[in-house]
Amino acid sequence: MPDQLLPFLVLAVLITVAPGPDITLGLRNSLRGGATAMWWTGLGCCSGLGVHATASVIGLSTVLATSATAYATLRTAGAGYLLWLGFQSLLGAVRANRTLATPSDSGVTAAPDTLGRSAAYRQGLLSNLLNPKIAVLFLTLLPQFVGPNEPHARTSLQLALAFIAVGLLWWRLTSWLFGGIQGVLRRRWFRTALESTTGLVLIALGLRVAFTIWRDGIP
Repeated sequence: MPDQLLPFLVLAVLITVAPGPDITLGLRNSLRGGATAMWWTGLGCCSGLGVHATASVIGLSTVLATSATAYATLRTAGAGYLLWLGFQSLLGAVRANRTLATPSDSGVTAAPDTLGRSAAYRQGLLSNLLNPKIAVLFLTLLPQFVGPNEPHARTSLQLALAFIAVGLLWWRLTSWLFGGIQGVLRRRWFRTALESTTGLVLIALGLRVAFTIWRDGIP
């Protein structure tokens, strides 16, 4: 067991619960497929964490950290993906609002759209894989908690697995929570508001990344 496991877990919890693209995507997908879709989105995100962690442990992430072109390319793809998801959410809000206005609907409840597990998983995986900050996070974070007398590769892998376990627990808890309030989530006014909010947040995140790319310049 790593000597610095406890402080690392505290930091991992703080990083995991901080709002970001992954949890925003999870909230969006919970509207379209309920708690199951949110959970599978989380599994996709955690799988992406596993890929980044593995790359960090074996040294592949060094390429991203040292190659400005590779880093900027991945950021550009990630920004485009966030913008696409955001616009999809806004379109979902428009559709929900139109349905609310139909005479046959009381506006009380509505079943969520069908979002399959594979689609939710794929979206979570892509959202995480296209975030180069995760790669840099593992590359810079893990060595800080590896003692001088500890085997670097094995200890880094153990810390990475602990980080992923924290993520899985967080997604399990949040999906249970949203599963328990599906009655509220299925109200069309709430769904329209949340779809609009998550869409705007995703677009804002995408534009923020795009702006930083433009500001820093692409080699």
